[in-house]
Amino acid sequence: MGLASQEAINQFKALMDQVDEPLKRTFKNVHQGYIVETLERFLKAREGNVNKAHKMLVDCLQWRLQNGIDDILAKPIIPANFYRGVRDSQLIGVSGYTREGLPVFAIGAGLSTFDKASIHYYMQSHIQINEYRDRVILPAATKKNGRYIGKCVKVLDMSGLKLSALNQIKLLTTISTIDDLNYPEKTITYYIVNVPYVFSACWKVVKPLLQERTKLKVQVLQGGGRDELLKIMDYPSLPHFCRREGSGSGSGSGSSRHSDGGCYSLDHPFHQELYNYMKQQSGCREPIEPAKQGSVHVDVALGKPEEAELCRTLESELKKLRNQKSLSGSLQNMKISD
Repeated sequence: MGLASQEAINQFKALMDQVDEPLKRTFKNVHQGYIVETLERFLKAREGNVNKAHKMLVDCLQWRLQNGIDDILAKPIIPANFYRGVRDSQLIGVSGYTREGLPVFAIGAGLSTFDKASIHYYMQSHIQINEYRDRVILPAATKKNGRYIGKCVKVLDMSGLKLSALNQIKLLTTISTIDDLNYPEKTITYYIVNVPYVFSACWKVVKPLLQERTKLKVQVLQGGGRDELLKIMDYPSLPHFCRREGSGSGSGSGSSRHSDGGCYSLDHPFHQELYNYMKQQSGCREPIEPAKQGSVHVDVALGKPEEAELCRTLESELKKLRNQKSLSGSLQNMKISD
């Protein structure tokens, strides 16, 4: 059972039996019938400490109640042409599954601009994808494979990454905080591919500030990572940005960017199924104009000392980089906001 002993699980269960009914109801959407596996995730996130894991889970459940997370899949971002802008600037999709049945999430980290909507829409969209993964994709994968599947693999494409991406540090920190506090241990490995020079500079700064359990999950692959990823998944499941290296990529390699955006596009089956699911859950017709209520506002606990330290460290590193001749032209007037 890994870090979580049976005794720890039993203690954790006993504590959860004492929470009030509203928390128990939202907990059902978290565990999806797999209570022990869920408790193990939170225990692992808190290094096996039952009291800390219990506090983390209760805080998560209260966050869900306070922000209406149980109903977020019934609140599609509308109209569709506005949502398409969100999708085109927050690049994420499901490209397939590993041979073990884990969903493969492809993320265009280098080319995501987050410039078509407010931060609240991007947070809403991120949480909706998390919830759809946990309530629909993973249960379906579990049923198909005949065994519990509760995690995914993420492949991050750094193509196009620029130091100006650090201007989005506040949004990215918010999204990361949401995941760390409310969706712990849902990703088994982060594969990073197509890394430019600037990634090395940023990674050098960020890596020491990450939790050790997160650093151990990160693998930086050579080039597009095709050969390494083919060890765990078949070619059709490879993200489109991993198919262009080597002579064995076939006719599909030339369309690695796909004019339709690959699995990022709203037209891709994954996003069509997700969006149709949300519209069905909402039970309403799509309006011509964006809904008056706008985005779903989600409260996130930010402003921790380590986050302020991250911003300060990044700014310090940027000052050093400004003195490097090869980068001097691209680093003018950059400012990291904390």
